[in-house]
Amino acid sequence: GARLAFGAFYQSGQSCISVQRILVHARIYDAVRERLVAKTTALVAGDPKDERTTIGPVISEKEATRIRRSIDDAIARGAVRLCGEQGSVTGNIVAATLLEDVPRDCDVVCKEVFGPVAVLSRFDDFEAALREVNDSDFGLQAGVFTRDLHRAMHAWDVLEVGGVLIGDVPSFRVDHMP
Repeated sequence: GARLAFGAFYQSGQSCISVQRILVHARIYDAVRERLVAKTTALVAGDPKDERTTIGPVISEKEATRIRRSIDDAIARGAVRLCGEQGSVTGNIVAATLLEDVPRDCDVVCKEVFGPVAVLSRFDDFEAALREVNDSDFGLQAGVFTRDLHRAMHAWDVLEVGGVLIGDVPSFRVDHMP
């Protein structure tokens, strides 16, 4: 839960490699959801100069409004808000928002949100999950958490992304290299 929350909400989700779609096997879905909701609701929104703050402002009020509209549209179409209260925009601060049961053609699934929003969904079939990851116009990186080396290598071969990280969230950046 902690790494997923970090990946989704650091820099208030304003990163091209932030975690936006989280696919979890049905067998562990409830436990992961519980931990992820707890980690997400514990994130502090506010002044980025305060060391306790994780969620600072997005780039502009216009972008905050766009993000809120994407969330509201998903909820109007049947998504469930797990955390991130309605009306959670103050100026250009948007609370960390976690959604589930989101239709796949909603903007929060099929477009880059570039804000503190993540979508949680379950899968039973690993191959179907890989196809779902590839069914997107974006995908700089993907993180795959598995203990099965065969599945990790298969994901590496099949995923149509710029990088596949095994056992971690998308986080590889060349500008961090010496």
